[in-house]
Amino acid sequence: MAQNTDSVSNLIPAVNVLSGQKMVTEKGFHAIKDGIKAGVIQESNLTRPAWLRVNASTSENFSIVKQAVRTNSLVTVCEEAKCPNVGECWSAGTATLMLMGEICTRACKFCAVNTGNPSGWLDSSEPQNAARAVQLMKLKYVVLTSVNRDDLNDGGASHYAACVAEVKRVNPDTSIEALTPDFKAVAKDVYSVVDSGIDVFAQNLETVERLTHLVRDPRAGYDQTLNVLRLAKERNPAVLTKTSLMLGLGESDEEIYTAMQDIYDAQVDILTLGQYLQPTKYHYPIERYVSPKEFLQYREWGLDKGFREVVSGPLVRSSYRAERALQKNNVGL
Repeated sequence: MAQNTDSVSNLIPAVNVLSGQKMVTEKGFHAIKDGIKAGVIQESNLTRPAWLRVNASTSENFSIVKQAVRTNSLVTVCEEAKCPNVGECWSAGTATLMLMGEICTRACKFCAVNTGNPSGWLDSSEPQNAARAVQLMKLKYVVLTSVNRDDLNDGGASHYAACVAEVKRVNPDTSIEALTPDFKAVAKDVYSVVDSGIDVFAQNLETVERLTHLVRDPRAGYDQTLNVLRLAKERNPAVLTKTSLMLGLGESDEEIYTAMQDIYDAQVDILTLGQYLQPTKYHYPIERYVSPKEFLQYREWGLDKGFREVVSGPLVRSSYRAERALQKNNVGL
């Protein structure tokens, strides 16, 4: 049980909570809804362009995926992070499963995952539930991600590795991408996940160096993420490495180019680039909308540097069409 640091009168049951409010989850943990406390409204005055409009997409597969997630008590980053592509991906029979619960111990200013302290809680049945869900959804490629768990001695690395191993045991033909926390760049914890049977290791840089301290939690870091990616590649060169940048936070073209070089120098294989979308009015504001033409130009920059693939487009997210990343056609965009 989480420590009670707030009076009960200030906490709202999760079913009634609004974005930015303190709440108590069904398991009794204290958290902030959508990760950022209600405060100064930072909504942008920019008009969302036509290329960022997403049509609702549901199908029989969408219902199958949703049912599998609910039945197995799983959390998806598709829902928790308010991903605009959830309809498309679920209708295609794919999903990104979020391990170790829905409460992150960090509070990045771009992210809508709930922030709090799970106080060491883990679901011991999660490896089996995740494996069963992948089996029910008949996935050939699955992305397993997780919240940051700074409350655990190893950042949750051993639990993460157990989930990967069980998914692989039950689904030996399924390729697994691990989109991980940074584990504070502790080598043995990174190695634990790399050695678990994954095919792709991903850890997101998120933004350029200058904006990192403004956008990411203070416990994250530009160099820390690059070090994690280096550790993964050095541990097993056969495992592909991958990272992502959000654009539209105020970065310059020169800073994007420099970040690409830093990523390439860390021996990263795949880079994804997408438009930042402010999840609530309290999160970091959008500074600009990047055009599809610019995204294609950035893709060419990355390919010229030597990345195996650069997936680049306004609605691209790190896990978007992940199974198609090596087709070398911008995942069909």
